[in-house]
Amino acid sequence: MTDEITVVPANEASWEDLQTVYGTRGDAAFCQCQRFKLAPKESFGSFPAEDRAYRLRAQANSGNPDAETTAGLVAYLEGEPVGWCGVEPRANYSGLRRVFHVPWDGRSEDKADPTIWSVTCFVVRKGSRHRGVAYALARAAADFARDRGARAVEGYPMITQPGQDVTWGEMLVGNRSIFAAAGFTEVSHPTPRRVVMRIDFHPEQGGAAHG
Repeated sequence: MTDEITVVPANEASWEDLQTVYGTRGDAAFCQCQRFKLAPKESFGSFPAEDRAYRLRAQANSGNPDAETTAGLVAYLEGEPVGWCGVEPRANYSGLRRVFHVPWDGRSEDKADPTIWSVTCFVVRKGSRHRGVAYALARAAADFARDRGARAVEGYPMITQPGQDVTWGEMLVGNRSIFAAAGFTEVSHPTPRRVVMRIDFHPEQGGAAHG
């Protein structure tokens, strides 16, 4: 059930609320949503955790509701901050192709097209999982991208099998069921464990999705 879940752009949430979602330990706290932002010559070792947090705060424009851009969405359950979803124009994620190994063979669109958006990660606080938070965030992310002028939005979920090893942070990208429930459909299967799911919007229908 998602009746008690509300989702707002991250610039409308406080920095304290966003860090409450991220917590102080674990993959999300370590990454601060910078894994897909790193330039080719950058690495986590090239700048400390406080710098990663500083970057996220600037990217999200936390606490600045008049900001024209933000880096994602924050979910609230019964008024408490419980979830995060990274969603921005795909071109903003300089490390996306390197990390996800999403090939461009057969794709004619410009890699830097600002109207193609990406949903890159989900964070749900422990104690609030299995409450529909990620599903609500995925639906909101599609709406958010469409309302900001996207002509398409993509996600890159991992496929895992019982007993299969999962490296740090892999499941932060979400799973197929989360995207499917939000109206995304599979458009490619670039690696055995990675699929690309996407919504293309019909401009003539005011952003209604197909697929």
